[in-house]
Amino acid sequence: MRPNEVIIIGAGPAGIAAAIQLKRSGLNPAIFEKKKIGGLLNNANLVENYPGFPGGITGPGLVALFKKQLESFGIKIIYEQVESVDYENRLFIVQSESKITESKSIIIASGTRPKKTTDFMISDNIKDRVYYDLSDLPDVEGKNITIIGAGDAAFDYALNLARKNNVAILNQGHTVKSLPLLYDRARQTDSIEYLSQIRVLEINESSAGQLELKCRKNNGDIDIASDYVIFAIGREVRLDFMTENLKKKRNELEKEGLLHFVGDVNGRIYRQTAIAVGDGILAAMKIERKHRGLAL
Repeated sequence: MRPNEVIIIGAGPAGIAAAIQLKRSGLNPAIFEKKKIGGLLNNANLVENYPGFPGGITGPGLVALFKKQLESFGIKIIYEQVESVDYENRLFIVQSESKITESKSIIIASGTRPKKTTDFMISDNIKDRVYYDLSDLPDVEGKNITIIGAGDAAFDYALNLARKNNVAILNQGHTVKSLPLLYDRARQTDSIEYLSQIRVLEINESSAGQLELKCRKNNGDIDIASDYVIFAIGREVRLDFMTENLKKKRNELEKEGLLHFVGDVNGRIYRQTAIAVGDGILAAMKIERKHRGLAL
């Protein structure tokens, strides 16, 4: 088996930018993506701080442009989930769903995954109506949708869904953690209702077939009916595919310039497309210099 020059895990903005820069440098990356390209951009209502779009651009709109750019460079995506990554005999060994792939260098751009609620159990008969990522929700119209959370994601999801649906945002506390801009836009949207200091105790199916959220507000109990529920209660980095052996060698391999972590997988609080793109390009440039035997 001939090893690849570079493997990239994840085709969000960081992984895409790295792939394009590597291709420009004459290197051919193999990119693994478990679902679809774009990462969290697929959830974004409007991206306003990415240079080149004075009026902003929707997340899916920007993803479509990224896809065209990948195609223009002849970069193909391997749509398989990576199950494990190890390092032996100076090679990275990537086990995906149907194959084992080896490479001399690797860029991990696997991003984050949503945290799931641990406050209560969600029964199997309603799991198909409870979501943690907006991009997983079917394209629905005229529905009542409840979003649980009070950060950027909760309000961004609400603005996205409110074009065609009625949305309720439930904040367990009283502090809004989102950008004031998103909060103001949501409060000015007639089809969005914001409720604070509401704790969801359980979610069941009502006799009418809707979801019934049993909630507590100011020591009083209330019920909220909804067609769908989305939890937006935080995210955690996705590195579960790294073997214990690779984890032990991580610092050494990073110092050698063979292993790179780019984008949201770094666990920073500043999760922005432009930052992720910069991360990806920088990692690709370092790999290209390493490949040529130049100092990093």
